[in-house]
Amino acid sequence: MFVDLLRKRRSIRQFEEKPVPGEQVDLIVEAMLRSPSSRDLCPWEFVVVENPETIKRLAEAKPHGAGFLKNAPLAVAVCARESKSDVWVEDCAIAALNIHLAAADLGLGSCWIQIRKREHDGQLSAEQFVKSQLSLDDDMRVLAIVAIGYPKEEKPGRDYSTLLFDHVSYEKYGNKKD
Repeated sequence: MFVDLLRKRRSIRQFEEKPVPGEQVDLIVEAMLRSPSSRDLCPWEFVVVENPETIKRLAEAKPHGAGFLKNAPLAVAVCARESKSDVWVEDCAIAALNIHLAAADLGLGSCWIQIRKREHDGQLSAEQFVKSQLSLDDDMRVLAIVAIGYPKEEKPGRDYSTLLFDHVSYEKYGNKKD
């Protein structure tokens, strides 16, 4: 069941030194291309990266929260042509979620690395840095990079008791379930 996949999926930041087979990469690509898109505009563009040197450079995109990427055997940069849709961020976020879920379904671990609205250093944004590393067109935006690989760490799924049910209202805000 789909909910079982959600129950066990966690962000993974440590990966085995083992490449992701091409067949699995192809399934991840198919999953991201099947993502829903507002008005079916599909503004997203993806860059699938398996070259270890490129991945190491991408791990330097920002000072915090990207370093673990250097040990991932696979990275997917989730990008878009902003001019194609006013909701490119939402469309790309949905596609990134499909990447995470496809990876989990294949027994792989993954973790989101936020790029949009993050700094690389005092001179460049993380987005500008990634664009330069991946030779992206000037009109392209970068939402995130998803690190993917075989998990080197094991994390239990979130316990049901930790779910934030107090953040859920029914029919009108503030109406809680008994």
